[in-house]
Amino acid sequence: MEKIVINTGSSISEIFIGAKWESVNELLPQSGVAVITDNNIHRIYGAGFPDFPVFQVKAGEGSKKLEVIESLAERLIEAGIDRSGLILGIGGGVVCDIAGFLASIYMRGIRCAYVSTSLLSQVDASTGGKNGVNLGGTKNILGCFRQPEFVICDQAMLKTLPEDEYFSGLAELIKTALIGNEKLFEIIENNQEGILNRDAELLSMCISMAVNFKAAVVSEDEKESGLRRILNFGHTYGHAIEAYKSFRHGYAVASGMELAANFSLSKGLIASPEYDRIIALLKSFRLLRRHDIPDDQVSQLIMRDKKKSGSDIYIVLLDGIGKAIVDKIPVREAVDFYRHNKPGN
Repeated sequence: MEKIVINTGSSISEIFIGAKWESVNELLPQSGVAVITDNNIHRIYGAGFPDFPVFQVKAGEGSKKLEVIESLAERLIEAGIDRSGLILGIGGGVVCDIAGFLASIYMRGIRCAYVSTSLLSQVDASTGGKNGVNLGGTKNILGCFRQPEFVICDQAMLKTLPEDEYFSGLAELIKTALIGNEKLFEIIENNQEGILNRDAELLSMCISMAVNFKAAVVSEDEKESGLRRILNFGHTYGHAIEAYKSFRHGYAVASGMELAANFSLSKGLIASPEYDRIIALLKSFRLLRRHDIPDDQVSQLIMRDKKKSGSDIYIVLLDGIGKAIVDKIPVREAVDFYRHNKPGN
């Protein structure tokens, strides 16, 4: 078990990699806790949950909306959770987003913590304090920064993930390797069978490398005013694809990374052999899917992106495998690149 600490100056968050999820009982207060989970996680693990009130949401992105937050807040009131309380999210990225967002606004802010059950969540969503819900077709447009007190990442829980959910998380692991850790990229390249078999020791090492990188970034730039923007690699196009095609997040981001890598190649930032390695790895895990957003819709979707600033947008590009840069370009340029480089062109 490894403990990774994120210290933003105003808060400390402890991430436990390889800890048994049942050890959460040792970290919780004796009272004032409410558990938020989804119906799938409760069905598999609910019998072992801590002995506190449990509120279930429907599994999936559709639960990330204000109506669900409002309903959960009412249930917190009914359960007597006050300002000294703590919300424990047990689930993947959706549950962590909901639990963190609710904790940030309930009674103007109470504590939260997570048991992270999915690969996407263990690699990315549960770490760093970004929480958001969707509004209409716009992803995470309502959000906040709220660091969890602790996160438990038990790799044994990844064995129960559906295949498409597991591979969705793998895309975020590859993303982290591409923007900040060439060694991690090589490990994924050279250990594909172990990753396909969900080898717990291998995954623990990879997740630790990813979280250590993200912890360093978040500790330096919690509110995404500079360095933290690199964590959005693949997301400018990915969020547009996710909104239009309703892909799982990681598959959409994988296609976004393909486009962003191509953009980097077109600007001379990476060479063809590097681009080929990136695409080969994404294809080896069958992460790339046809998206083909119509020309008259791609502009509208990209204009909704939170990274837009006036008529410009911050886009993350690669300056080699393991190194990312942020470029501010006209939205028009990002849209035109998609139109000329989408599948079939």
